[in-house]
Amino acid sequence: MDYGMISKLEKARRYAQERERFKVNSLTVTMDGTNNPHVVHYENGNWTCDCDFFLTRGRCSHTMALELILEGMIEVKQEA
Repeated sequence: MDYGMISKLEKARRYAQERERFKVNSLTVTMDGTNNPHVVHYENGNWTCDCDFFLTRGRCSHTMALELILEGMIEVKQEA
């Protein structure tokens, strides 16, 4: 690996530790749930999941897990 790439790798590691630098605007994730895989989408502060629980409640364990993983990198909507 050349010196230029080594310095970029070091910079990438530093950035990865500074989570406040990142703002996620949209994301699609396939998550292996306990029973089935689920597709979760995040777009400009709004979550969707293809699981039945999300369809009735507007939140589910899949979206909440991603909220925890992405804490500080996504817009948090205030619940009414």
